[in-house]
Amino acid sequence: MICVFTPIVIASYLIWKYEGFKNKETCKEVTQQERAWFLYGDEAWMPCIKGMHPFWLLAFRIISFCLLLAAGVADVTTHGTDLFFYYTQWTLTLVTFYFAFGSLLSAYGCFRQHKTCDLRPDREYCLPLTNDNNTSQQAKNHFLLTAAFWGYVFQIIFQMTAGAVMLTDSVYWIVIVPFLTIVGYEMGFLTVVVHSLNLALLLGDTALNSLRFTWFRISYFLLWTAFYVLFEWILHAFVATWWPYPFLDLSVKFAPLWYFIVALLHVPCYGFFLFVVKLKYYILARWFPESYRSLR
Repeated sequence: MICVFTPIVIASYLIWKYEGFKNKETCKEVTQQERAWFLYGDEAWMPCIKGMHPFWLLAFRIISFCLLLAAGVADVTTHGTDLFFYYTQWTLTLVTFYFAFGSLLSAYGCFRQHKTCDLRPDREYCLPLTNDNNTSQQAKNHFLLTAAFWGYVFQIIFQMTAGAVMLTDSVYWIVIVPFLTIVGYEMGFLTVVVHSLNLALLLGDTALNSLRFTWFRISYFLLWTAFYVLFEWILHAFVATWWPYPFLDLSVKFAPLWYFIVALLHVPCYGFFLFVVKLKYYILARWFPESYRSLR
């Protein structure tokens, strides 16, 4: 239990310390911390290359959503709803929701760009959404925070999804397949797809988007996994049913060690995606210094 509740405490502390919630007591001033950690509205739908139209990111997200939804539906149809006892299915649902949400934000971004930009060959600029002369500073700050809200939520989902996908696929291919046997779980085509397609598509989206990635939001990833474990514990406390993963059963020998190992895996899994994002912006800065969209 220590391996579950300790990460919950750590995650709660990180959210309390670094998130911007406690800084929003007033809209009179947007602090530097809010500017640093709040996602600006267009980062949710703008590609990382300035010359790339947001439509391409929209198209990729729609295609990814359709592929993941089809894989999820086919998997549940074939193996039944018991799949939702598995962390894999939770992660697949999360990443499918990520692409659905991202598609909506990208569609909004394309619509807004179409409405606010004159894209004629001889004129390429964006009209301001507000008139600075007639807008008070308080209203401007309120608009900034309001416009950033859904993009801010989307960034949290992105970072939580990235960690969950890495944990799901790495545990499956590195731990479960070589060392464990799960009753009634066959390694067929759909199983391979749901343990690889999610990572491939998320890496593709990461390569295209302009989202940032911060260390402290590993807290949401920790809470996501902890919530799954608590769900399994509560379920087995009231219902006599099977464990989706053998090491979740606390009566199994070395179960605490398994819990500890999986808890530690959260750090490299999340760190991998942090490295990917850092590497992407490093390459863009070196190869496309004038055309890439740098983080503000």
